[in-house]
Amino acid sequence: MRQAGRYMKEYRAIRQRASLLEICHRPQLAAEVTLQPVERLGVDAAIIFADILLPFEPLDLGLSFQEGEGPRIERPVRTPADVQRLRDLDPETDLGHVLEAVRAAVGALGGKVPLIGFAGAPFTLASYAIEGGGSRHFVTAKRLMYEDPETWHALLDRLAGIVGRYLAAQARAGAAALQLFDSWVGCLSPDDYRRYVLPHSRRAIQLAAAGGVPIIHFGTGTATLLEDMAEAGGEVIGVDWRMPLDAAWERFPDRAIQGNLDPVALFAPRAELRNRVMDVLDRARERPGHIFNLGHGILPQTPVDNVRAVVETVHEWAATRV
Repeated sequence: MRQAGRYMKEYRAIRQRASLLEICHRPQLAAEVTLQPVERLGVDAAIIFADILLPFEPLDLGLSFQEGEGPRIERPVRTPADVQRLRDLDPETDLGHVLEAVRAAVGALGGKVPLIGFAGAPFTLASYAIEGGGSRHFVTAKRLMYEDPETWHALLDRLAGIVGRYLAAQARAGAAALQLFDSWVGCLSPDDYRRYVLPHSRRAIQLAAAGGVPIIHFGTGTATLLEDMAEAGGEVIGVDWRMPLDAAWERFPDRAIQGNLDPVALFAPRAELRNRVMDVLDRARERPGHIFNLGHGILPQTPVDNVRAVVETVHEWAATRV
């Protein structure tokens, strides 16, 4: 989860000479950053270095990143006319730098480990586009959802098409699996999810399936939404740390599961960290289809040695089960 980033000195060194968007626009540099966690941590898969908001650039929403404040959207989408102005994207041309980074990373990995591609889910992208950036309560987004459902569905339908085709293009470029990130969907009730989000997530996943690789459907704060997310699709369902992994898996037994160590556990003393890793593994009960992972992204201050210790603990445990 968010493998490369500010917790790694190698990444910080690159950021001294290039912004996040500059890295994303330079495929060879994005590929270099993608490989950093593989080389430093020994993880079992690489995740392409990109950002879920990159489609906002060709959509002309005025995407920028403010240091210490996160993304800003200069031209938010809040009216029917705003939605009408959003053109359809061609991933091969409009997001070709990401696809080139995928190809470069796959080539550099040389089959050592597979590469995972990803994109933001329609709801999470819409939330950023409507709010104009990050949000705690999503008042502006939810207000549009409730007051003007026609415009809401038109926006998410447009985003679902973009996301689905973008993911499929990443698979064609060499990604061995894809992840749909619905980072903010946990702010919704189950009824609102089913009414306003599920059809669009399902469409994005159906379009992404044309890439012919497995799809991971991920969200946070989704304890009340897991069955509905499984209904929307994905061979793998991501679960965060807010509920036990085994209890979550009982709710969608026909899927694989990803998770679910609390990212803050990486700050714990080594003995406590190991106990928490083993608890996740014990709850998986050696059942096929478990992808050990964090419940969300690595935090910037995380000790790298602790991340590597988690990887080594999982590998040691797995070696005894072969």
